[in-house]
Amino acid sequence: MTDLITPTRRSLLKGMGAGLIASAALPGHVFGQAAPIKLGFQLHRTGIGAAYGRWYERTAQAALKVVNDAGGINGRPVEIVFEDDATDPKRGAEVVEKLASQAGCDLIFGPLFSHVVIGSAPRAGELKIPYLVCSEGYHVASGMLNRWTMQPGITDVRAQVSSMAPWVTQNLGKKVTMVYPDYAFGYDHRDFFTEAVKAQGGEVIAQIAIPPTETSFTRYLPQIPTETEVLYHVMVGPAVLTFVKELGDFYGSGARPQIFGFVDSLEAVDTASPGLEFLEGTHFWEAHNRVKQADAPEAETFYRAAVGVDDNGASVSDAKDVATYSHMFSVWETLSVIKKGMEAAGYQGPADRQKFVEAVEAMTAFDAGNDHPQGAKVFNGKTHQVFGHQFISKVEGGKMMRVHQTAIEDGQYADAVDYTTQSF
Repeated sequence: MTDLITPTRRSLLKGMGAGLIASAALPGHVFGQAAPIKLGFQLHRTGIGAAYGRWYERTAQAALKVVNDAGGINGRPVEIVFEDDATDPKRGAEVVEKLASQAGCDLIFGPLFSHVVIGSAPRAGELKIPYLVCSEGYHVASGMLNRWTMQPGITDVRAQVSSMAPWVTQNLGKKVTMVYPDYAFGYDHRDFFTEAVKAQGGEVIAQIAIPPTETSFTRYLPQIPTETEVLYHVMVGPAVLTFVKELGDFYGSGARPQIFGFVDSLEAVDTASPGLEFLEGTHFWEAHNRVKQADAPEAETFYRAAVGVDDNGASVSDAKDVATYSHMFSVWETLSVIKKGMEAAGYQGPADRQKFVEAVEAMTAFDAGNDHPQGAKVFNGKTHQVFGHQFISKVEGGKMMRVHQTAIEDGQYADAVDYTTQSF
């Protein structure tokens, strides 16, 4: 099913006077007869990524409204065509084909799950259509994809774990057991965190891979060695709440290792849910603090209002509807980069797709603000990967409160590819 989101007459006439790039904000804009720019969105509406897809779609709609209220892109209104890929790599390639060939989209953005990106990007390259992913996987910067594929809105796992490993080993322990999903995203965690811990004088003593479609985890947890000092967990899929509850049941009130989790294990889950009391005092990685922190900038307030998220990270209309807050900002920020890239390229239509890619490759940094509410970033045009701050939070009173922020350079690493030397 394809959904077309276009600017309504009411939204066009209302005018907010603010844009993704605050300094370029315009008053409410009424478009003439200019043909719209059509952006395809590869959406995980169903499948194991559905919880993310729901919030990715909401974020895209909110960002679209801000862009159109500020005058669109190059004076043209912008439309988004949403197409469900069922979080499936085969279906993902078909969605790329449909959005490019049937829907006539100028570019495609939005997929998160790494196996879907890896299965879809080759088709985007064959069709010569820009493909901007919101995925976190190292697959872009590794060089395994193509020049048409970029990740300018969210950092990757290699940067995330490399920047946090020093804090984990210095503050929690050096003997680590890892629990991770058994597919490409999990393998990035396994490989790069193991490497980063070793560099800090620590050791990953056990690696436990779990299928992302698993519904019960009791048979895996006894594999955790008793000498474990830090249990590192990252889990995805519809059973994440079951995973953390069963983890709590496994340890009960007795002795346990320090627990450090990626918030993926709790995205769309309230940390104050019954059965999660054992998480009190444990630590999590967050890309974007779910709970609004005391020092939050104005851009954070603007973004939360636009996407409809309250100070606790839940929908303003339903406190039980918890956002996938550490991932969905990537959609907002990617649309900001699309706007900047199309304007820099003087984009008029598909004939300018190569110019668009080259314009994004020429970018080097993104300032924090309304267009980048997660924070400032550095973009590597050669590897097509962005770098930014990471956050470590501690569960206090059922809420994740930030205790550490990394520097951008903490996550940077040597280039594995220079896409700019590849042909289109």
